Amino acid sequence: MIPLWRAARRSHDTVCDSPPRADDPIASIHQFTDLRHNRTAARGLSFQSDAELRAQGEEANLARIEFLREEFGFDKPLLERYGAWLGVWPGSRGFSGLLQGDWGWSFEYNKPVAEVLGDSLFFTLLVNFFTVLFIYLAAFPIGVILAQRPNGAADVSFSLLGYIALATPNFLLGLIVLYCANLWFGLSVGGLMDPVYENAPWSAEKIRSVLAHLMIPVLVTGAAGTAVMARRLRANLLDELQKPYVTTARAKGLAPMRIMLKYPLRASLIPFIADIGDLLPQLVSGSVIVSVVLNLPTVGPILLQALRAQDQYLAGFILLFTALLTVFGMLISDLLLALLDPRIRLSGRAVT
Repeated sequence: MIPLWRAARRSHDTVCDSPPRADDPIASIHQFTDLRHNRTAARGLSFQSDAELRAQGEEANLARIEFLREEFGFDKPLLERYGAWLGVWPGSRGFSGLLQGDWGWSFEYNKPVAEVLGDSLFFTLLVNFFTVLFIYLAAFPIGVILAQRPNGAADVSFSLLGYIALATPNFLLGLIVLYCANLWFGLSVGGLMDPVYENAPWSAEKIRSVLAHLMIPVLVTGAAGTAVMARRLRANLLDELQKPYVTTARAKGLAPMRIMLKYPLRASLIPFIADIGDLLPQLVSGSVIVSVVLNLPTVGPILLQALRAQDQYLAGFILLFTALLTVFGMLISDLLLALLDPRIRLSGRAVT
């Protein structure tokens, strides 16, 4: 069976020779031309009115347009279409939306969005989880050490490396890693697993292959974040170490490390932990080109292609997924802040 957008393109190539008209009553049958781009259109039809299509014997195209309008709800009000997309309002197929597991249809790939994404959502969560873990595990000790010896050799050296990491785009760093690995070791470090496991079912060998290949994308994606978080923790600690209660603790003879861990560090971790909510969506959106360069099976390359092709259902769900990551990150940061700072817990009880 020929896909609908290919049939539309064929009909355009045979009968549509006139240029587009700006005063078209259907206002953009060109939107219908992008059936592979969004659910309204199949690429190739010109801006022609119903009367023009009938005059050229295009009754089949008119029927197809009307069918698409009814099938995808474009003859309905905006709020009704939004409710049908969410699954809280009946559409042409009843209650069938996000809440029912129907993520929409991708016309770029000519299959449901759920099938297009496949394991890419899981791999995206996996890469981002290990990247966040790496950023915090690496930035925490670096920030503490640099705050104890400000303006020393270690501080200056890491500051230089941090600025280089911030100034180097992630995708360029990925290209450098690929080139050096191939030049020096003859290895191809792209992808998240060995090619033999790409279509194989999950097994212990496949899991080990994925974990081994995670090192490069985690380092490339998390390099700039590690530099930022370490500098932020250093600045917060230096600010806390200048406060009077630290001076009093030193005058009483407490050990410097005990002072650092007992008081200033806890206060400095509040903005450090609060950034988790912003870090997750930034990693997803910032690793799109990195995923293309390193050939990672995440949602990054799919989102890039969906935006280029204007595949609205596919791009819309990926953006919704990113928004859910933001909400989840904010929830985690709020819970951790409540555990860390008793003032947040007490203020919450006072309000209730």
